[in-house]
Amino acid sequence: MVTLSELFRDTVSQLAEQGNDNARFEAEQLVQKATGYDRIKLLTQPMCEVTQENAEALRAMVERRNSGEPLQYILGEWEFYGLPFKVGDGVLIPRQDTESLVELVLRYEPKDKLCADLCAGSGCIGITLAKEGGCTVHSYELSDKAFSYLTENIALDQVQDKVTAIKGDVLSEQTVEAAPMYDIIVSNPPYLTAKDMQELEKEVMHEPEMALFGGEDGLDFYREILAKWSKKLKQGGMFAVEIGMGQEEDVMRIFRENGLTAESIKDYCGIYRVVYGTK
Repeated sequence: MVTLSELFRDTVSQLAEQGNDNARFEAEQLVQKATGYDRIKLLTQPMCEVTQENAEALRAMVERRNSGEPLQYILGEWEFYGLPFKVGDGVLIPRQDTESLVELVLRYEPKDKLCADLCAGSGCIGITLAKEGGCTVHSYELSDKAFSYLTENIALDQVQDKVTAIKGDVLSEQTVEAAPMYDIIVSNPPYLTAKDMQELEKEVMHEPEMALFGGEDGLDFYREILAKWSKKLKQGGMFAVEIGMGQEEDVMRIFRENGLTAESIKDYCGIYRVVYGTK
């Protein structure tokens, strides 16, 4: 038998040897996942013995992590805006950057308003807006794998009465024509350029390309989404999108070309991360 303390130290060492800058934090997360013990037990009962089965489960997880698989996929769940979201192969991992978009829309007082979440993925944006802001959300997603996580997360966060998952291509005229008019439209579309895709970190390469690649200049989805969906925004309504670094001027121009006002805001790191406008 190996103790919890020994298992934790070994895990930190194995991760650190592979150049993991967050080895201690990730080791803690993986040990908790493999053993079922919480952080308090890890800290207060370090001499607790761990079963061989749990030790082997942890070893497999560490191998996956050292191969470059994202920690979030291995854990199977990640937090966004204080809420849990199931994640795994085929869905974009929720990131803190995107909370800037959510906070902007919450300041818009979305209660009882109708919102469209385009390219919804895990559903983190729309579900959070429904849970925290009280709006009704239509979450559009094309990918089969991502749609599965979307529906699972709607149930997990108990917003079945507020969020409806819609399987469809947001770039399809048929999908747009079938949609109602919205008070709010939000999206975190694919926005990486061709150059960005060639320089992806090992972990990000595990995430779905269709959720990342936005065309040669990264702006393809903005051009199409704004052209098609601005027609579905009510007069006075808000359109808000997440953007990549340095894209604010181009995306604001696309907003204006489609009859919307345009402003940009920075994320927690001081990077312009959201462009928004009204009709």
